[in-house]
Amino acid sequence: MADPQRLERLSEAEAKPVRRFGKWRVGASLLRLLSPLAILVLWQLASLTGVLTPHILASPLDIAKTGARLVASGELVTGLGVSFLRVLAGFAIALVVGIALALAAGLSRVGDILVDPPIQMLKAMPFLGLLPLFILWYGIGEAPKIGMVAFGSVFPIYLTLHGGIRGVDRKLIEAGRTLGLNTFGIIRHVVIPGALPSLLVGVRYGLSIAWLSLVVAEQINASSGIGSIITYARDFLQTDVIVVCLIVYALMGLLTDALVRLIEAHTLRWRSW
Repeated sequence: MADPQRLERLSEAEAKPVRRFGKWRVGASLLRLLSPLAILVLWQLASLTGVLTPHILASPLDIAKTGARLVASGELVTGLGVSFLRVLAGFAIALVVGIALALAAGLSRVGDILVDPPIQMLKAMPFLGLLPLFILWYGIGEAPKIGMVAFGSVFPIYLTLHGGIRGVDRKLIEAGRTLGLNTFGIIRHVVIPGALPSLLVGVRYGLSIAWLSLVVAEQINASSGIGSIITYARDFLQTDVIVVCLIVYALMGLLTDALVRLIEAHTLRWRSW
């Protein structure tokens, strides 16, 4: 019969490397914060000593105060709401169009011949340079901004989903047909679950490009949104306001990416890793 004290000593010996590894990870995470903090300190010192003037770049403390002021006045919150709705509308269009095109090209050889070459040609174009055409076609209202977001976001969604559909194991499709599934059943139960990880990767890339597209689109004739705040601040050389708005753009990109990661963890929980 095993000695209980000996078993307890063995369990403690096995737990020590785990605790040591956890402490090492915490220490490594804290060390990674040193360089950003050092940059902020040097930035603040350069501003205090006059090496970095406010017309070039405001100090971190001034940027923090400006951010608090914009939030308290409601200007930043209102602009963020408008910008978020633009991203939401444009990305929703891109998601529907990208999935439809990827299904058409990925499930049919004829669809692949007809759909994939134009998409590849358009993908190679610098889409941000199309903004003047969008303004000529749709004016200076909401349409060109939403159109730029949709146009830029559709390509990663299409490309990743198309690759995911093409990568589905053909044996699984044959097994589905053997079990009596029709074409719609195979798409629903075999193709879409198999290509879902690729689609979610495309959604993450698409969201990052959506925010990038909006940053550019809102710089031209924007009367509302984060871009209009940046335009007004640029005219009056308010670098603190510009940096605050850029930080907001970055944070929204990180938050939407984290949201997709949560969806990915929930929908792909069947994976063992």
